Amino acid sequence: MITDINQLDFSKRYTYADYLTWRFKERVELIMGRIFRMSPAPKSDHQLISTILSGEFYTFFKGKTCKVFSAPFDVRLPKNADDKDEQTETVVQPDICVICDPSKIDVKGCKGAPDLIAEIVSKSSVQKDLHEKYNLYESAGVKEYWIVHPNDKTLLIYLLKNGTYHPSRIMTMGDVARSTVLPGFELDLNDVFQDVLKEPEEEYETNIKRLDP
Repeated sequence: MITDINQLDFSKRYTYADYLTWRFKERVELIMGRIFRMSPAPKSDHQLISTILSGEFYTFFKGKTCKVFSAPFDVRLPKNADDKDEQTETVVQPDICVICDPSKIDVKGCKGAPDLIAEIVSKSSVQKDLHEKYNLYESAGVKEYWIVHPNDKTLLIYLLKNGTYHPSRIMTMGDVARSTVLPGFELDLNDVFQDVLKEPEEEYETNIKRLDP
């Protein structure tokens, strides 16, 4: 049993079975067997946006099949649907995920690609969210990937078409975001961003990229 993150070899590949034995306080994710540290406690803007998004999705899906979950919530993305824990090398904790197939939800979290994932980017997570997770979610078949940027007060939606993500235009306050894979869901971005505090420029580097295929 691993009780200290420093006991891990970050050059080694691990599996979900390994992950289940770790007993340290730090949160980590596994992407193709590689360990990625997660950010410390999220800042107020992150938590505010997460609460608003979760509430909007929960209200929309109340009494329906689709369910919304917010981090910490393990999403396992095995290469094959019948892979066992010791064969699964990817487990992530998206900020928000919507799952419409009840068979993917179990006591451990979710096994398989959610229909929609939203990540709220921060200075420490932006590279992982826009690169490693972008490629991961695309290959795993996540139908919609929302990237929310608190400091810029922007939302970018990637829609999966024929196995490739296609970006929306960058949306901001004054726009209403609409989901393609969740018909009827709309989100007024004024409600999302109006109370978000902007960090000082010297403390924050803007990194949003369109990542056109």
